[in-house]
Amino acid sequence: MPTACQAALRRRPRVAGRRPGLVVPLVLLMLGACSTSPSPSGSGLAASPNVTPAPTPVPTPTPVPTPDFTNAPDPALTALIPDTIDGAAVVKPDPSTFGVTPGDVGTVFGAIGLRFRSLVIAYVVRPRLSLYAMRVEGASVDTADLQPYLASAGEYIGVAGLHPDAWKETVVDGNRVWTRGEDAATLPGTTFYCWSSGQYVFLLTGSSDKTNRAMVSALPGQPAPTPTPAPTSPAASVPPSASGSPGAGTSPGQ
Repeated sequence: MPTACQAALRRRPRVAGRRPGLVVPLVLLMLGACSTSPSPSGSGLAASPNVTPAPTPVPTPTPVPTPDFTNAPDPALTALIPDTIDGAAVVKPDPSTFGVTPGDVGTVFGAIGLRFRSLVIAYVVRPRLSLYAMRVEGASVDTADLQPYLASAGEYIGVAGLHPDAWKETVVDGNRVWTRGEDAATLPGTTFYCWSSGQYVFLLTGSSDKTNRAMVSALPGQPAPTPTPAPTSPAASVPPSASGSPGAGTSPGQ
């Protein structure tokens, strides 16, 4: 199909009296213009169809802790638990002899329980006492951080109903702990304790509060803050004694 330039050349009329020598250069110039294709805008180089755009980087998600359902010995944690308490022998079975794992206990401690990496169980036959001791991986755990999980933790070790308000914070031998006393949701005489020492979390229940508190005292904990002493008011100024002072209207020479 002829281009617009070629069609224009074909329609170009003859000019009477014009010499051929003048017409030929003009025709050649028009042919040169028709044969020159316009260059693309920009640099004049056409974009290559084979260039693949760089992929958009996708941020790598931060890995989250996963529960651990294996029982590995933890000699350091086992050594923290005394062999006797309040005159009674403390049994510390080997982790290979029980089916409970850190991940099992961790299910009742939410995000903190996902970081349980070892579990030591200890118990006393009489008076009845059961202790769960867990080592926590990563950031230190504050005793206050355990509050949202107390209801589920209590149910795990024997509370018959979910009554989170029954737990209260107290101090045992200088350490902060959560405790729950005998109530309608527990066996008669049963008390519960839950606390942390930063690296470890402890959960305890027993039928003798005297023995329970002795075990709490024997294990590491988080010291309670020292109360700030109340400011003392400054002593009232005492006016100097009037004895020996000159009387009104008298002079020293009188």
